[in-house]
Amino acid sequence: METLLQQIVNGLVVGSVYALVALGYTMVYGILGLINFAHGEVVMIGALTALQTLLILMGVAPDMAPLLKLAIAVLVAMPVCMLLGFLMERLAYRRLRGAPRLAPLITAIGMSFLLQTLAMIIWGRNYHTFPQLISTAPMQPIPGVFVTPVQVAIVIVSALVMAGLILLVTKTRLGRAMRATAENHRVAALMGVDTNAIIALTFVIGAGLAAVAGVMFASNYGIAHYAMGFMPGLKAFTAAVLGGIGNLGGAMLGGIVLGLVEAVGAGYIETMTFGFLNSSYQDIFAFVILGIVLIFRPTGLLGERVSDRA
Repeated sequence: METLLQQIVNGLVVGSVYALVALGYTMVYGILGLINFAHGEVVMIGALTALQTLLILMGVAPDMAPLLKLAIAVLVAMPVCMLLGFLMERLAYRRLRGAPRLAPLITAIGMSFLLQTLAMIIWGRNYHTFPQLISTAPMQPIPGVFVTPVQVAIVIVSALVMAGLILLVTKTRLGRAMRATAENHRVAALMGVDTNAIIALTFVIGAGLAAVAGVMFASNYGIAHYAMGFMPGLKAFTAAVLGGIGNLGGAMLGGIVLGLVEAVGAGYIETMTFGFLNSSYQDIFAFVILGIVLIFRPTGLLGERVSDRA
């Protein structure tokens, strides 16, 4: 029972990060019907930008409060990633809106490799230690279950950010414009909505969320490197499909469910396979889930069944 509870805690932490990244996928898909496979690399750029900011702050102001340093790093990483998201939409995707679906898909994969290469040139191939500015001393709220302040902060911040996004989309004028654009570009434009600006803002907001997720991911594992965004990005895409891609609530649910399944599976995979596999093979669960969902419920857990109307 202690193992199960511990893995549930770990799953909630990882699932919170997956949910934040999945929101970026599902927002762009909801607006454009495009899978932005370069989104995982935006997570990586956010983490490495925050790391670079922290290294500068440690040299310039070593006595600054750790939490203030981390807040400044996040506030620097977010605009950098937002600018990157805007440039990706403006330079790589806008001209391909009317193109066959394969063209934007190939472009997104190309952008992913391009961003990885640029990051490798700037920060090198080596793994970088991410400063632990929030205590990692384990606490024991339940006998046999350990949780760190970093993990608590990740879950709380993720919940607040996701709640803020839901309020933005459902309660603001910008959110109404985003929903109108997602429903029908042409009709929204006829109603006075600047669809180009709304689409660009969708990329910008998603990139901002990716920056926060990147800092969380690096803080949780204590490392950052040029290829760190690939696997979380792929799993977040799986989470978006699991929840129902294009559905914000579905992306959040899918991220949490995927994190829980992956963590619990990692805790018991050795027992289930009679010692043949160990926890280092935990990634298998994400892709097994993806296959099952695509076979039995392609629309996801909260996705709506769409008829074949023209």
